[in-house]
Formats: sequence, C-alpha cells, structure tokens
Amino acid sequence: MKNWIWIAILILSLIFILSGTFEFMEFENPKINKRISAVGFFLQVIYFSKMFWYKNYVQWNKKGAVIRINSFTSKSLSFDEINKTELNDKKLIITKTNGNKVTFDLKEIEESDTRKLNEILVKNTIANNVYN
Repeated sequence: MKNWIWIAILILSLIFILSGTFEFMEFENPKINKRISAVGFFLQVIYFSKMFWYKNYVQWNKKGAVIRINSFTSKSLSFDEINKTELNDKKLIITKTNGNKVTFDLKEIEESDTRKLNEILVKNTIANNVYN
C-alpha cells in the first residue's frame, strides 16, 4: 500500500511540474504557474528524502543496494563488487572483490530482518555474477 502512495506522489509532482512549466492553464496572476511548479518540486523533495526519515533503511535493485543502519550516512554497494557476505554475532561483514570490508552492526535489528538482508545480498550477488 505504501508503494502506491509514493508512486502517486511522484506522478502528481511530475504533473505539477509540467503544468506549471508549460502553462497549460492561464491565470490572472502569472505567478500561480510558478507556484504550481514549485509544489511539484517540493513533492519531489519529499519523495527523494524518504531515505533520511528512518534510522535504518535498505533500498535495492538488480544493480546494487543502498544500506543505512544506525548512521546518518549510507553505504552504496554494487552487487558485482561483492565477493562474500558473513553474518556473525549481529554483524554483517561484506567483503568486496578488491578486498575491502564493509561492516554493519545489526545489534538493534530483528533477527528475521538481518537474515532477510543477508538473503537479499547473497541472492542478488549470485544472480549478478551468473549474468556477468
């Protein structure tokens, strides 16, 4: 259900931006079109800032993942750069192909969520390495 709300916000913002930019309707006050466009850009800001609203945030697609756990900054990981993942003592250790290690402390995260995060990383890493 939440995805439909975010998709609706994104589509509504695009409609506002386009109608404000191309002035499909004429108003007595010419600044109204600029305000309509500004509302569209504000909705875009809301959509793209949702990552900062939550303490823990994971977003992924077929190319990579953005993970933010107990931190203000996030880590971007490309699945084709991941060599292996280890889940030990509430710590997720990701070893990249160049030897660098990225560690996430998962002590405040539910066990089922930690397993799901590890499964997402492993499944997409294997799938990405098969196609390359």
